[in-house]
Amino acid sequence: MERCGWAGPDQIYLDYHDTEWGVPEYDSRALWEKLILDGFQAGLSWITILKKRDNFRAAFANFDPNVIAGWGEAEVTRLLADPGIIRHRGKIQATIGNAQAWQRIEEGVGFDRFLWEYVGGTPLQNSWRSLEEVPAFTPLSEQISKDLKKAGFRFCGPTIVYAFMQATGLVNDHLVGCPRHEPVRAMAR
Repeated sequence: MERCGWAGPDQIYLDYHDTEWGVPEYDSRALWEKLILDGFQAGLSWITILKKRDNFRAAFANFDPNVIAGWGEAEVTRLLADPGIIRHRGKIQATIGNAQAWQRIEEGVGFDRFLWEYVGGTPLQNSWRSLEEVPAFTPLSEQISKDLKKAGFRFCGPTIVYAFMQATGLVNDHLVGCPRHEPVRAMAR
């Protein structure tokens, strides 16, 4: 059995595939962090984000949305000067706005419940046999994207949302021949 074809050859990619990708995430803050990182990835490769993830965590207060929600232009300027992250003004400003949107959802139903309700609380289980079968987005990721935008989020288009769903285990898109497919399936609540 072989890993999903996108995983490799760098060890950081292999480790991510083997330990994180597709594992159901139920923590609101961790879900928000992964959505933000997927937004930063737009137009870049995921390995770029993985290699800079520790820098992102240091620069963005360990992705504490309650801290980031109060940031302003001084923090944007600081982040634009940080070579350890992706220095994109729009994405940085969106992160601050997304933290504020997260707070509103968290105070209501909770960000974790908001997301997991789309799949009935249980990860969707796909049975793709090849990478060519895996969609870039789905009608569900389009709906979640629309609802996130309506709630005030940015950099969360349907393709970003689907990548996020895959990463956080809302959907199990490990190929059926991948040794992680069944273990991830077994992790569903």
